[in-house]
Amino acid sequence: MALTMLSGCSIWRRHHVDKLAKQGPDGLYKIAHHQLDSYDFKSAIKTYEALTARFPFTDQARQGRLDLIYVYYKEGERESALDAADQFTRENPTHPRVDYAWYVKGLVDFEHAPNIMERAFHADLSQRSPSNARKSFDAFRTVVEQYPKSIYAFDARARMIFLRNRLADYDVGVARYYMRRGAYVAAAQRARQTFEQYDGAPAVRTALQILIDADDRLGLAPLADQARQVYALNYPQAEQPPPEGKKKSWWRFW
Repeated sequence: MALTMLSGCSIWRRHHVDKLAKQGPDGLYKIAHHQLDSYDFKSAIKTYEALTARFPFTDQARQGRLDLIYVYYKEGERESALDAADQFTRENPTHPRVDYAWYVKGLVDFEHAPNIMERAFHADLSQRSPSNARKSFDAFRTVVEQYPKSIYAFDARARMIFLRNRLADYDVGVARYYMRRGAYVAAAQRARQTFEQYDGAPAVRTALQILIDADDRLGLAPLADQARQVYALNYPQAEQPPPEGKKKSWWRFW
C-alpha cells in the first residue's frame, strides 16, 4: 500500500510538472493565482517562480513578481519577500502598483518585531535595537509621501505613528543610559535628536527633561533655559523641571 501511494504521488508530481511545462504565461499565471487564492502558498511560489523564469518580459511575469512578494511574506520567507520587493521597486519604479511593493516591504519588517517570545513575556522593546523598525518606518514613509492617494497610505501612516513612538522610546532609553554613565554630552545629543526627529511622540517630553538635566550638569545654563522654554510651550500644564542644584534629595520632604 505504501509503495502504491508513493508511486501515485510520483506520477501526480510528474503530471503536474508536465502540465506546467505546457503552459504559456497566461496559463501559468492563472494556475499560480488559483493556488494563491487557495492558500497553497508553497505551490504558488513554485508556479510564480516558473512563470518569471520562463517568461521574464511578459506582463504576467511582472504581475507575478508583485504577487510573489505577498506569497513569500505569507509563507514566512522574510528575506525572499524583501529581496523580491527590492528588485520590483528597483526595476519598476513607475509601475501603477509599486506602492504595494513598498507597503509589503514595510509590513515584513514591521511584523518582524516583536517576536512571539517577546510578546509572551512583555519584553521592553525600548532596550532592543530598532534596525528593523527604522527600515519599516522608511518603507511606510515612502508610501505616504510618494503615493499619498494609495489605498495603503492610511494604514502605512498609522503604522508609522506606532514605529515613531517606539523609535523615540529607544532613543530616550539610550539617553538615560548615557546620563547614568555621566556622559552628559552624549545624553544631550541623543535627547535633542529624539525631539527633532520624532516630534509628537510621548517620549519627547522625557527627552526634553533629559536635555535640561544634561545641559545643567554641563554648566550650559543658556541652553538649559532654552530647553525649559520649549518644555513650557509644549507642556504648559506640567510642572517645570527645576534648575540643577535646586532639586530636592529623595529623603527631603520640605
